[in-house]
Amino acid sequence: MSALFLLIGISIVVAGAFLTAFLWSVKNGQYDDDYTPSVRVLFDDELPNDDSTSPEPKIQNK
Repeated sequence: MSALFLLIGISIVVAGAFLTAFLWSVKNGQYDDDYTPSVRVLFDDELPNDDSTSPEPKIQNK
């Protein structure tokens, strides 16, 4: 029974260490995305589906 308490205690310490390491890495910017903003300009933006940008003149029936 004492081995069970020992293993539970060790697992809590290990879990706390992993939580501390995770919080430290988030605080220091390890999960910041530095790649996507630099390649975002390479992708074509979709043009809005607006008729005001079309070069063809509009014909209005009166």
